[in-house]
Amino acid sequence: MVRWLAHGHINPNILTVIGVALNVGCGVLFGMGRFFSAGIALVVANLFDMLDGQVARLSGRVTRFGGFLDSSLDRLSDMVVFVGLMVFYARDTEFHSTLNVFLAGAGLMGSVMVSYASARAESLIPKCDVGFLRRPERVVLFIIGALSTHPGSTNFFANRMPAVLWVLAVGSYWTFAHRMYHTWRELTKLETKTQNVEQQTSYSQVGPSAGAERRAEQMLVHKPS
Repeated sequence: MVRWLAHGHINPNILTVIGVALNVGCGVLFGMGRFFSAGIALVVANLFDMLDGQVARLSGRVTRFGGFLDSSLDRLSDMVVFVGLMVFYARDTEFHSTLNVFLAGAGLMGSVMVSYASARAESLIPKCDVGFLRRPERVVLFIIGALSTHPGSTNFFANRMPAVLWVLAVGSYWTFAHRMYHTWRELTKLETKTQNVEQQTSYSQVGPSAGAERRAEQMLVHKPS
């Protein structure tokens, strides 16, 4: 399919936009309480999210703007799903839950901070993708929570979305803290290395002249009267 799209001269940016449009629809479905349909839409949307990069590489259409567009719209895709869940749990229905609204809001903020920390850190260090709860993991958790939702079911594995929200809320901040620590450690190593290089450079520049001065002083001291 990737080869067909690449040879068909399909612009990868179009696939990116289709993917985010499907994610927006997914958020709407979550807000309406149609979790199973939202889960299916989420699977399809993220197929497009995976295809755009592969098509761009295979067709030789990798551009800086394409990477920027993909990264920016990924943030939107994350947020609309969280907002949809917040709307659903805030509605005056039997599923109303202030706690779940809070967890969804905390997860939304945490996911944004994880992405921002990575983007900001990579302007200072080569790479910052550490942590166990990145976007692919968040998507998988959303899919599990959505497809497991069957109101009225007493099965242990059914209706796992509240548990998913707990994992997203806690795991996002854990990942954010991990990236902060990783960046601090890498910058400390870089600064130490830079200081060592500067010391060696200054020593190599001062060393010869200092040695010559010491030899001149020794000759003056031992000069016969």
